[in-house]
Amino acid sequence: MARTAGRHFLQIPGPTNVPDRVLRAIDMPTIDHRGPEFAKLGKKVLADCQKIFQCAGPVIIYPSSGTGAWEAALTNTLSPGDKVLMYESGHFATLWKGIAEKLGLEPEFIAGDWRHAADPEAIGARLADDKNHEIKAVCVVHNETATGCTSRIGEIRRAIDAANHPALFMVDTISSLASIDYRHDEWGVDVTVGGSQKGLMLPPGLGFNALSDKALKASQDSKLPKSYWSWDDMLSANGNGFFPYTPATNLLYGLSEASDMLFEEGLDNVFARHDRHAEATRIAVNHWGLEVLCQEPKEFSSSLTAILVPEGHDADMLRNIILDKFDMSLGTGLAKVAGKVFRIGHLGDFNDLTLLGTLAGVEMGLGLADVPHNKGGVQAAMDFLGK
Repeated sequence: MARTAGRHFLQIPGPTNVPDRVLRAIDMPTIDHRGPEFAKLGKKVLADCQKIFQCAGPVIIYPSSGTGAWEAALTNTLSPGDKVLMYESGHFATLWKGIAEKLGLEPEFIAGDWRHAADPEAIGARLADDKNHEIKAVCVVHNETATGCTSRIGEIRRAIDAANHPALFMVDTISSLASIDYRHDEWGVDVTVGGSQKGLMLPPGLGFNALSDKALKASQDSKLPKSYWSWDDMLSANGNGFFPYTPATNLLYGLSEASDMLFEEGLDNVFARHDRHAEATRIAVNHWGLEVLCQEPKEFSSSLTAILVPEGHDADMLRNIILDKFDMSLGTGLAKVAGKVFRIGHLGDFNDLTLLGTLAGVEMGLGLADVPHNKGGVQAAMDFLGK
């Protein structure tokens, strides 16, 4: 095969590009995961995670994908037959519902149109109707990776409180953690689910549960079976910086370095950078005359932008042309929006020039794919970023 010069542009909404500092940190000799050197590493990354999740309670780190962390959140807090209220914000909310069903729970799905995030009023109204408090948990995706819509978690917490409902509140932050402002404690979340491969700038392989006291109390009465996912086993070992089974040692080296990078930049600055790049992307999209999938401006994602192609055009064909001509990967449309949208990831280790290169590849691809558009979207983004 002929060699392609330059680096591949990985502009999907995760896994994201892994920075050199993190790659070098991962490239360490494996150490004894029962020894004193590892205990220091374990204690550091567990404390770092509390800062990132903005919580005072424990954060559990699994050698898993985010899907595993979804399952852990449910199995540690609920019992067979428990009713769970979920919101159809997109493909990943649907997948989380599927896991709940397979575990023997009874999820109730509030229907959504995949162009809006979870509706606090709809959630509050349903909880207000649940006079007998049969609903044991509310599960919401913070940033729906399939649609580019971000739910207003603080408002959902207020809706739960206004309904005076005791349900646990669980939130998926897999594509928002360390990219979009998120406050586990302040927003009264009981279990926050996270993953390593997006804003944390790591390869896939680590899943997270951040826990409240209420969640820990609920775990004492949970009847769903768990072994690998057990919080009790993790918390017992984590107190000394260790894990109950073999951890992903070298990924934890990477997590330590990635945390340092986030703290050096400052989390507020990280969030502002993501906001700025998302705005520049939408400026380009609007100039092209294309449509952002998310219809509510206050729900626009700062991690990614999902873009509709005009009727009669195939988003996947456009993506394939861009990959072939410019060696750039864009996110595909998933499930209900397959072939209708492409997604630009602008999260993680990402700067102005990376964004402009991405937008240039998209604009050239639109021309090659004969997708109707106005030229100059890249220039419009440049004008915004150059202010």
